[in-house]
Amino acid sequence: MENLWLKIKIWTKIVIFLAVVAYLLLFTYNNWDQELTIWAFFGHTFHNVSALAVMLMVLLGGVAGTFLVRMAYRAVRQVRELKQRNATAKMHKDVADIKAKAAMLQTKPQTQPDANASP
Repeated sequence: MENLWLKIKIWTKIVIFLAVVAYLLLFTYNNWDQELTIWAFFGHTFHNVSALAVMLMVLLGGVAGTFLVRMAYRAVRQVRELKQRNATAKMHKDVADIKAKAAMLQTKPQTQPDANASP
């Protein structure tokens, strides 16, 4: 029974993979000679641009954008961590300074009562 479920799982993955590949092939075939007019900026348009080229540029732009957002997020996190480390180091330095100043303070020597003195 265990082998049956494993076989079903494997064949399901194979069928899904083949369906995705078939769809991508049909998509590419049907859009191969489609041409678009792209508006880029006021007064600037690109005429007769391949739809597949536009889709590829949009895909690469999305990937680049994702990397930029991740880099910015990591940079912000690293800056926060650096600030926290600096604050901790400053606090440790301040505590060490306070302890050093406390050690330098002179205290009054405690006098012990004489055993021979009468009350």
